[in-house]
Amino acid sequence: MAPSEIGVCPMPFSDSSPQARYRQVSDALVGLPGVTVASKKGFGEGGLMVAGKLFATLRGEEMLLKLPAARVAALIADGSGSAFDAGKGKPMKEWVTVQATGADWLALAHEAMAFVGR
Repeated sequence: MAPSEIGVCPMPFSDSSPQARYRQVSDALVGLPGVTVASKKGFGEGGLMVAGKLFATLRGEEMLLKLPAARVAALIADGSGSAFDAGKGKPMKEWVTVQATGADWLALAHEAMAFVGR
């Protein structure tokens, strides 16, 4: 879904660090219907949830997102994203990581929120 289809304008980032960018995404989304911050320890701690399901979190210097498998494949194919392996030796088909540069984190987080929240 394009940002214009979901009422999102690209967000200008005043600080380009991944932590600052993620905080700006979180600030923009928390408070929308059903969106909360994950409080449990471990995978997804501090991540964004909709209806109790994780859809985005910061992993090191990258944002991890849950998106449809075809969208994940497209992001990997165009170089915007990387496959995510939770340490089990096999990439997870509906999870992708994106670097802080070159990707519109807010638009991708909106896509992930819509996918997980449906």
